[in-house]
Amino acid sequence: MTFDPTYEPRPGLTHRDADWSGIAVLVVGLGVSGFAAADALAERGARVTAVSRDATDVIRERATILEILGVDVRLGPEHVVAPPEGTELVVTSPGVPPHDPLMLAAATAGIPVWGEVELAWRMRAEEGAAPWLTVTGTNGKTTTVQMLASILQHAGLRATAAGNIGTPLLEAVLHPEPYDVLAVELSSFQLHWQRSVSAVASAVLNVAPDHIDWHGGYAEYLRAKGRIYQNTHLACIYNVADIQTEQLVMEADVVEGCRAVGFTLGIPAPSMVGIVEDVLADRAFVEQRQRSAAELCTLADLQGDGPPPPPHYVANALAAAALARAYGVGPIAVRDGLRAFRPDRHRIAEVATVRGVRFVNDSKATNPHAAAAALRSFDSVVWVAGGLLKGADVDALVEDVASRLRGVVLIGADRDQIAQALSRHAPDVPVVDVPETDTDVMDRVVKQAARLAQPGDVVLLAPAAASMDMFTNYGARGDAFEEAVRRHARASGGEG
Repeated sequence: MTFDPTYEPRPGLTHRDADWSGIAVLVVGLGVSGFAAADALAERGARVTAVSRDATDVIRERATILEILGVDVRLGPEHVVAPPEGTELVVTSPGVPPHDPLMLAAATAGIPVWGEVELAWRMRAEEGAAPWLTVTGTNGKTTTVQMLASILQHAGLRATAAGNIGTPLLEAVLHPEPYDVLAVELSSFQLHWQRSVSAVASAVLNVAPDHIDWHGGYAEYLRAKGRIYQNTHLACIYNVADIQTEQLVMEADVVEGCRAVGFTLGIPAPSMVGIVEDVLADRAFVEQRQRSAAELCTLADLQGDGPPPPPHYVANALAAAALARAYGVGPIAVRDGLRAFRPDRHRIAEVATVRGVRFVNDSKATNPHAAAAALRSFDSVVWVAGGLLKGADVDALVEDVASRLRGVVLIGADRDQIAQALSRHAPDVPVVDVPETDTDVMDRVVKQAARLAQPGDVVLLAPAAASMDMFTNYGARGDAFEEAVRRHARASGGEG
């Protein structure tokens, strides 16, 4: 049997029930998405081999389950070199880069490579499948997709957030109780391997250098992001403030009749959503958009019980609203969904105020672009930064925010690169280098930051870098910061 990468089910079968039996598929990686792919393929009769470079306890547990289902599981780096003889399709986990030896070997052998996203799209039911509303961007993807899911649910639709956000797309697509619509977060890794997705509406929130080491260059990273617009049916949502996103729309091969719709923090022109005084306004999905607009919600609706929302949070809300409006959701559901939404932890999260100094956790700011958005939200900041920069340059970031910096506390493997940028662009800003990497490092970080801060300042953890040099993930880094702040508050006599 020769596998055709453009394969469609034989007549009379839905995509979901397509005859995968006997097809030799190699699944690379046994993370959440890899496990879901191997499970779905085995259930449909494919001859599945699953390989993983790592063999953690969690992976071994997944391997045991898959072996019961008849999957040939092979753990260890020696199995992640070349596809086994007879492999007809490779399904790879998102983290495997295109220059990985196994991916190169598959390409040399002419074996098609799909990601989980491509597999999920191909396994959709042919009739009645939930349409996709897709979101990517260097920053803000998860918040926007969660906002979108909240809006869709408040419109009375059975909807969920899936993809890079945590719920594997295959689980959502193959759910026994089908969804009406899916809000789908897609990373650049996932987009690199997809070819066929055709969303109802799609959005690129912003683009800035990130994951350069994985993609091999910024041009490839940008190209991957732009793939989200390919084959979009109704609306390509772009960021008016980021000309790159509009350029990606212009370059995309979309379904005839698809519109370009911008979102802006300014007053929206026709075919845009934006801000009029304190109102989020729609001039894209109303009949008389040349002369009128629909009120979606107010800035106060986004604020809830917390402080005023920062600009990037408002931008995320506008993008989510535009996607929902493209799908036909009414203004009231947009308002109610955004009003009910609360962001995940580690995103501009107020931790405590101690002696007039606010401590804010934005550990999710894992690249310079995200850190810049957080830093621009405050006037006077003691910045806690550092970690793994993943090939990103920080000079532009430091130059942009230098006037806001009261001081800087540096941690992590690439802290010297940030220190050099500070010496060039903010030489008068005091910098404290914390070289330690032990579990108590955040207590020293918070103590030094508090020493640099004055009443009215914000101590902001916005690392501009990944966390894996010191922590399991950005969440563990944020947790450590918050716990250290609480200890500092108790030692200082409480909050106030």
